[in-house]
Amino acid sequence: MKNNLLHLWRFVPKWKIGMYFLLSFFLTIITVMILLPALWYLEDNSRFIESLLFILSYFRSVFVFFFYGVIMCLYLLLFYQYEGKRYFAFYIRKMTEDVQKLVRGEWTSGVISGKHEFEKLAEGIQTIIAKSEQAILDVKKAEQLKNELVTNVAHDLRSPLTSIIGYLDLINEDRYRDELELRYYIQVIHAKTDSLHTLINDIFEYTNMQNEQAIIQQHSIHIEELLNQLAVQTQIQLEEAGMEWRQFNSATDPVIIGNGTKLVRVFENLIQNAIRYGSDGKFLDIRLNDNEKMVEIEIINYGQHIPGVDLPHIFERFYRVEKSRSQFTGGSGLGLAIAKSIIDLHGGTIEVTSVPGRTAFTIKLLKK
Repeated sequence: MKNNLLHLWRFVPKWKIGMYFLLSFFLTIITVMILLPALWYLEDNSRFIESLLFILSYFRSVFVFFFYGVIMCLYLLLFYQYEGKRYFAFYIRKMTEDVQKLVRGEWTSGVISGKHEFEKLAEGIQTIIAKSEQAILDVKKAEQLKNELVTNVAHDLRSPLTSIIGYLDLINEDRYRDELELRYYIQVIHAKTDSLHTLINDIFEYTNMQNEQAIIQQHSIHIEELLNQLAVQTQIQLEEAGMEWRQFNSATDPVIIGNGTKLVRVFENLIQNAIRYGSDGKFLDIRLNDNEKMVEIEIINYGQHIPGVDLPHIFERFYRVEKSRSQFTGGSGLGLAIAKSIIDLHGGTIEVTSVPGRTAFTIKLLKK
């Protein structure tokens, strides 16, 4: 009540408050003038009223002041109620106008004003509007991402398909000199078909990773044992690239809960990239560490570094450091995006640092 009175005092113009006091004063006098004849009549016809007035006559000044004060307060209360309704109606109307302006796009500030009692209501409306705007932005972003995905997929599908169709036309029209050239055409077609197969699998894997329920079966995984298996599997590739696998393990209990197949996909992608771009450095280093909560795996190569301008975008889908978008060196452009999605679904993190002569991918996974 006290707060409402203070808010109303600030809301109503001071001249109007003074007018209400004057009106209450004159209305009180008029009311007393109307009530006095009735009081006199009761005094003449009722012994109880006569006795009551006789007793009150000893406190005449106090009684008169109290009588006038009560009537004046009643009038002031009526004016208070009237202005209170105007006060609430004013702010409700103002908030309604603000919302309508926002709906029509005429108000760019996007802030709903609400005073005192209306602050929570205004905050609630503002929250609804903010969530609606965010939902619209999310829909637009999703639509943009979908369009980009379609454009990138179409680009990457068109290039090998164009080559395949071209070489098939040459074969169909017998436009080759000898069997050796024919075999070369077939090898090119096979290579392009294989790249298409890889791209389609990567696209399927990436879209599947966007589903938060993608990891269904999880079990205990000993990271050191998993890395040892990968070391055996990549031994031939490392020998062909002239590289050596070096593994440094300082972890005491590198066991996590996760999906082994998907984590293998992550490590294979990072190792293949390290072999592809790090053969100049001769070594592929794997460092395994842990603490009470996390297992940390660092995959390091000492070959070509990633330019600083490319580092913030390295995990974006279809992003290639090779601006030529060559699939012979850059893959489908989805490998690192898939890797990040898998690590995210495991509640972990993946980061990259790169300086001339050293590139390191660091993966952190929650322990069992």
